Amino acid sequence: MHLPQPRRGRYDVDMTTGSITRHLILFALPLLAGNVFQQLYNMVDTWVVGNFVSNEAFSAVGSVGPIVNMLIGFFMGLSSGAGVVISQYYGAKLYDKVSQTVHTAIVITLILGVAFTGIGLGLAPVLLHLMKTPPEVMPESRAYLSIYFSGIMGLLIYNMGAAILRAVGDSRRPFYFLIVSAGLNTGLDLFFVLRLHMGVKGVALATIIAQGVSALLVVLVLLRYNSCIRLDVKKLAIHWDLLKRILKVGLPAAMQMAVTAFSNIFVTGYIYHFGADCMSGWTAYTKIDQVMFLPMQSLALSATTFVGQNLGHGDADRAHSGTRRALALSMAMTAVLMVPVLIFAPQLTAFFNAKAEVVSFGTMMLRYISPLYLLCCINQVYSGALRGAGDSRAPMVFMLSSFVVFRQIYLYIMSHYISNTVLPIIMSYPAGWLLCSAMTLIYYHKVAAKRRTLDL
Repeated sequence: MHLPQPRRGRYDVDMTTGSITRHLILFALPLLAGNVFQQLYNMVDTWVVGNFVSNEAFSAVGSVGPIVNMLIGFFMGLSSGAGVVISQYYGAKLYDKVSQTVHTAIVITLILGVAFTGIGLGLAPVLLHLMKTPPEVMPESRAYLSIYFSGIMGLLIYNMGAAILRAVGDSRRPFYFLIVSAGLNTGLDLFFVLRLHMGVKGVALATIIAQGVSALLVVLVLLRYNSCIRLDVKKLAIHWDLLKRILKVGLPAAMQMAVTAFSNIFVTGYIYHFGADCMSGWTAYTKIDQVMFLPMQSLALSATTFVGQNLGHGDADRAHSGTRRALALSMAMTAVLMVPVLIFAPQLTAFFNAKAEVVSFGTMMLRYISPLYLLCCINQVYSGALRGAGDSRAPMVFMLSSFVVFRQIYLYIMSHYISNTVLPIIMSYPAGWLLCSAMTLIYYHKVAAKRRTLDL
């Protein structure tokens, strides 16, 4: 006799009861560690080519970030929408809706995987020209992107699967899978580059193989999961009412992430104006920058799940308390991380590229920008909380206004009329963070904090 699956599994976490701080920390820690390992993909690629291939290869791998992030960011926004809808239904104990949302999300992932492969391969050369990629770097950049986008399906499947698991409080197993894939990526990087002398093509191939393994692991878990998020191939279908809910939350976030990444293509063009050494210094800086963002991003995702479950459960006061607690934790962790970055900025830059001119640029960028990461904690955590409440339109408006419109105006005025030197150019980032944090904070306290329920 067929027995119904349990509605909750042993890895699920109900955040509607118990210690708020404990839930936030226990959810965020494996997420933080997992994000560290995810960053290792491109960081290890950069380190290997910077030390064992060439300066052109180093710049190529580092410079493709905005292009990759544009498409990946779009999908991450959509997956966050699926995660929010699942967490809300899970908090409301509407387990059949949870299952239908899971299967809808997987179908959309497969469709977008095919589409993104074609879009990435087709647009990569155009976007590299828009970035004003130096001619000596162009062949290596194109080679890396052609391989990367050919295997992008694995990354999309992993991220959607991880979003589903995290929506029900399981942030541990996505972390375990990233440990496996990051270790595999490192080993394959060294094998393809040092033994097979494949250069940039080798690190790209290592990355897509590792991402494919992480995708396989998360799919196997979902197929065997003993709860309402279990994946059943026979149930794969698009439930249009649930897709509308996913898009309502996820599409604004997707557009915000994609357009912000696209605008960074033009920002990168301003920086490339100062030469190859400045470009390499910026590449090294961005690797550290990605690590600095991890605590606040992890706690922002923790706030998203926490707010989603608690508003779904009808406890708005607990949801708002969780948001405030997540902000305090993110600022404390960012401040602690900031200290060694300021002290060891030259050594951190030299880890990726030891050329004296590159170290000088990278050190300057790290020391001027690092103290201002505290501004980002505000917009990241409160935006995460708003998305958990189903309001992703306001964060989209604030971030596009600050990170795209304001930043481009700032860069144009600064470079043409005030000071066309590298320091004022890179300070466009903190200026945008400040504006975004101010708008997000005002909106949250004036509008969003009054919301008490969800329409499920």
